[in-house]
Amino acid sequence: MIAATPPTEIKKNFFNQKQGLASWLLTYDHKRIAILYLLGVTFFFAIGGIFAALIRLELATPAGDLVDSNTYNKFFTMHGIIMVFLFLIPSIPAVFGNFLIPLMIGAKDVAFPRLNLLSWYIYMIGGLFIITVLLMGGVDTGWTFYTPFSTSYSNGYVVAAGMGIFIAGFSSILTGLNFIVTIHRMRAPGLTWFRLPLFIWAHYATSMIQVLGTPVIAVTLFLLVLERGLHIGFFDPAYGGDPVLFQHMFWFYSHPAVYIMILPSMGVVTEIITTFSSKKPFGYTFIAFSSVAIAVFGFIVWGHHLFVSGQSAYAGMVFSVLSYIVAIPSAIKVFNWTATMYKGAVRLTTPMLYALGFIGLFTIGGLTGLFLASLGMDVHLTDTYFVVAHFHYVMVGGAIMGFLGGIHYWWPKIFGKMYNEGWSKISAVIIFIGFNLTFFPQFLLGYMGMPRRYHVYPPEFQVLNVLSSAGASVLAIGYLIPFCYLLYSLKYGPDAPPNPWGATTLEWKTQSPPITQNFEVTPVVTQEAYTYTTEEVVHVG
Repeated sequence: MIAATPPTEIKKNFFNQKQGLASWLLTYDHKRIAILYLLGVTFFFAIGGIFAALIRLELATPAGDLVDSNTYNKFFTMHGIIMVFLFLIPSIPAVFGNFLIPLMIGAKDVAFPRLNLLSWYIYMIGGLFIITVLLMGGVDTGWTFYTPFSTSYSNGYVVAAGMGIFIAGFSSILTGLNFIVTIHRMRAPGLTWFRLPLFIWAHYATSMIQVLGTPVIAVTLFLLVLERGLHIGFFDPAYGGDPVLFQHMFWFYSHPAVYIMILPSMGVVTEIITTFSSKKPFGYTFIAFSSVAIAVFGFIVWGHHLFVSGQSAYAGMVFSVLSYIVAIPSAIKVFNWTATMYKGAVRLTTPMLYALGFIGLFTIGGLTGLFLASLGMDVHLTDTYFVVAHFHYVMVGGAIMGFLGGIHYWWPKIFGKMYNEGWSKISAVIIFIGFNLTFFPQFLLGYMGMPRRYHVYPPEFQVLNVLSSAGASVLAIGYLIPFCYLLYSLKYGPDAPPNPWGATTLEWKTQSPPITQNFEVTPVVTQEAYTYTTEEVVHVG
């Protein structure tokens, strides 16, 4: 597609721009903004992880002997709010989308660079609201803010937390809008829709959800704030409202939001599997359109969260069928990834280990979601630890495995440094083991009837809870190891070549890290994104 940047340009990368804090805080460079997002989401991930550790520490014993019930309520609420709204939703789109979309389509930047910087500031302001709530004592409603508890009975910081999420939502909307316009209007000459990398298709579908869905949760939380502050009746029966209306509005966004978290990971996994199988993806068109299908169907299945809310049996049956249908495009991706690896020159690098872990964990998460989409099973499993396990297999096993896979895959491109392959493989295995040890016992706990969000439980559940808490300790170690060796690599790691993996997409055709304007000459694309030959494959490590 385009030759690598000549060696004489090797020092003119975006890190060599004017240095200093102000130059970073006022930058319009999409690559620097992506790194600002990376710092932000890493900080919030650490805060959310601390709350997860406190939750598992409390649940190691049947009695509530670490904290009281109100404090425990705040623990799981702040864990959920921070992880969902400040890490899972923005992590891959804001970090990898910002860094890679212009590079992958041969553009010099996103369509609206100033809006891109504003999106980061809005995200950080929303996060500051939520951190302020944390310092003031936290919120005890759960991350779903269900009414009328959130509007009448919970502590007084619901308004500030709701406003924080409301503000952060605008960052998501503006980022999605920026990506849509960039993909439509700034593709390199010859880069038709069916020559785009599948990473771009995944982010395009994600951006549509962000633009169409996020305003709904923004309006919902704004109405909640109005009801809490001014006692205007929207959701609270005491004021003439309907609490089930809140659930409909909340889940109309929050179920598609699952795909804001997972679709970008699917795009990451597709790139990794294609590269380390040295094969073009099996069924390119099916994978591309499955991303769009997931985005479309994701908007019409919210009602499976309301099976026990009193909605009609007819509505429950419709939502149940639709929930089974939405599993089909996800299954297409899994089958196509498997077929891509079949008879490929598979290399078990660290990114590939994370991609394989993603497939296994996401498959378990998706299949257990079908249990919850079945009306009869859902009545038994609703609000139990089965739901917690399912959610984390999709979100942590899916989104975070994809995030870590992407970090290891594009780290050489982003920072121009290689990391220690031995330590990175060890940490990938530890994370996979720790995750399963943490969350698989929770499927059993939920099936046995242990409710979620309880900090006191019958003694017969202790063994499985101890296993889960022990797994959380292993998982924490697995997350800390990459933090150490990746930071170490920034100073001591060997310099990365432009294309250490032998990939064929455009971002690997410029130096590592990329030059400020991405490409010396705008590339002209004459072939599809994935064209592997024996000469192009580079075996590393």
